[in-house]
Amino acid sequence: MATTLIAGCGDLGTAVGLQLARQGHQVYGLRRRSVPLPPPLRGLQADLTRPASLTGLPPAVDLLYYIATPDRYDDAAYRAAYVDGLRNLLAALQRAGQAPRRLVLVSSTSVYGQTGGEWVDEDSPTQPRGFSGRRLLEAEQLARASGIPAVIVRFGGIYGPGRERLLRKVRAGAPCIAQPPLYTNRIHRDDCVRVLLHVAQERIPPGVYLAVDDAPCSQCELMEWLAGRLGLPAPTRIPSAPNGARAGNKRCRNAKLKATGFRFLYPSYREGYAALLQN
Repeated sequence: MATTLIAGCGDLGTAVGLQLARQGHQVYGLRRRSVPLPPPLRGLQADLTRPASLTGLPPAVDLLYYIATPDRYDDAAYRAAYVDGLRNLLAALQRAGQAPRRLVLVSSTSVYGQTGGEWVDEDSPTQPRGFSGRRLLEAEQLARASGIPAVIVRFGGIYGPGRERLLRKVRAGAPCIAQPPLYTNRIHRDDCVRVLLHVAQERIPPGVYLAVDDAPCSQCELMEWLAGRLGLPAPTRIPSAPNGARAGNKRCRNAKLKATGFRFLYPSYREGYAALLQN
């Protein structure tokens, strides 16, 4: 029986773990707080930022997921969660003589610094402008240097049940930035889970994969579509701040992921948000 360790077992990790358990894996979910996991997942309470707490890891870990979530939005928290935490966990596994067959690291498209709506892929320059992207890039470098075959998944903006920030903005009548277009790259939460299961397969080559749907679009296009579905007035279009550099304004290609055989349940925001609004 394969043993999987999910470090940072929140919403995504729990969903992945339950699917793997159905496939016959023995799954351990590591969390900082003592919150019960749904059976048959086995909970481990440990703090990735405290090496002394990482002494009770399961033996013979075959598959390792790292799905960290900082407890606040600042540089110190991101460094602790993504850089210190991953380094500590890898060191603990090494001390225990463990060599998982694969490491799956959840990263983000924030590692890109492009601001002019450029198309980017896995080979595009990564020059993040913010601390979050810089810390994630450090974590990616740790994963690559770990000696474990690593898959790095750079997710776009995740939406779905419990992730409805944009819907709240539209319902509140928030404006959208029109000129120049502010692009958004999105992926439904259920497709995130499916991606994480997909890239754990032996046949998928290690490396970096962009995980976004097929339809990058402008903020105004998306918000206007949502307003129409909700029966609300279209959001007011406003110009961007004069001379204001904007983070996260790029269009991401998913061709490399799809070339491995992955297919989306929700290939664009239209299908994904339509399903969300039906629930």
